[in-house]
Amino acid sequence: MERSMLVKGLMLLSCICLAFPATALAADAKSGAQTGDKCANGGDYEQQTLNNAEEQFDRGKEVFRFDTFGSEEFWGGQLRLHETLSGLPPSAALQLGLKVDAEALPGDFIDQLEQGMVDLDDPAGTLLLLKQDAVVGVKGFFEGDNLVSVGISCSLCHSTVDDSLAPGVGRRLDGWANRDLDVGKVIASAPTLQPFAEVLGVSEAAVEQVLTSWGPGKFDAILVLDGKGFRPDGGSASVLIPPAFGLAGFNLATWTGWGSVTYWNAFVANLEMRGMGTFFDERLTDAEKFPIAAENGFTDIRNTPDLITPKLTDLHFYQLALPAPEPPAGSFDTAAAARGEELFSGKAECARCHVPPLYTEPGWNLHSPDDIGIDDFQASRSPTDRYRTAPLKGLWAHVEGGFFHDGRFATLLDVINHYNTNMDLGLTEAEKMDLEQYLLSL
Repeated sequence: MERSMLVKGLMLLSCICLAFPATALAADAKSGAQTGDKCANGGDYEQQTLNNAEEQFDRGKEVFRFDTFGSEEFWGGQLRLHETLSGLPPSAALQLGLKVDAEALPGDFIDQLEQGMVDLDDPAGTLLLLKQDAVVGVKGFFEGDNLVSVGISCSLCHSTVDDSLAPGVGRRLDGWANRDLDVGKVIASAPTLQPFAEVLGVSEAAVEQVLTSWGPGKFDAILVLDGKGFRPDGGSASVLIPPAFGLAGFNLATWTGWGSVTYWNAFVANLEMRGMGTFFDERLTDAEKFPIAAENGFTDIRNTPDLITPKLTDLHFYQLALPAPEPPAGSFDTAAAARGEELFSGKAECARCHVPPLYTEPGWNLHSPDDIGIDDFQASRSPTDRYRTAPLKGLWAHVEGGFFHDGRFATLLDVINHYNTNMDLGLTEAEKMDLEQYLLSL
């Protein structure tokens, strides 16, 4: 019955089109297009859309993995970080959390590595890896065999590897937070920190103290805006590097809701990576909240040529295509997870904010510090004075380093206990365990 009605409807539509061809074509001819052309090109436009999606994905992947946005002018030209890397053996680089893309390595090198014939304590190995574009997120610039500068890409912090060849060496996992990377120590190893010291108005020794306080998997993007290197309690002001996967449909993407994914791309590429682009945010003129940014004109950055803005579209497209990884088989208790799912949407009240299937609020996904029962230090450093509702898909892939923005809760059970107390949920120990297994199943 339904199919018969559909066929009759299509026949009626065809009759209507045949009844009025001249009128329709004449009307559209005045605007430079014909209805017949539009109908014929419908399939072409769909194909154009598919082609565009594939091309944007490929370009975006290239930008995410390799584009330095001209940041070599800062990291090499000013900090002279390439001088440190020239003398850094692969073993030391791996200890700092830098990762190696096995698929970029020559076959003979892989064979030698598997046979234990590569001297990981020889700095020449690091130069070879840089020449092969094999160091994830770090691009070397060479004159002959001499490393003359280095730049960084998005993948430095937001990619890792699967360790398939050796610890720290394997296939790329784009979007995964590199919680092994000690960004602060890498920067602090540069021959000079004077550019940071000048911006912050402190000594190089003070800059080094702040950088080395971060620890693995942490970074402080707001340091160059407000100059706050430490919390009031003396702890580091840095926050965990978040994953960059599973963000499709997600609104405010940073820990404290600065802006969307593409806003943060422009922010980081210009202000943190020190690329050469364009960036505008009038909120940074607030000299009381952002004294360093206001004094240095970070509210309105203009570079010619602009090496960042033309790439933001492709970069954004690629990032939104990165899915949250599925948990490995056997990594959680399925029966307990099923019970935990009921708790998640019921007694534990998690779904009130972590709304499935986004696992954050559809809309303005921010809350006051009081709402979640924590201090306001990091929230007060942002224009929102709030914390975002973090996405939960792929949670199992970034348990290293702890939870919440600064890793204050070492385990998921610690997080559950916090909310159980703060919201007076009355969860039993068994229910807490079930809820934990559900979170690990996402």
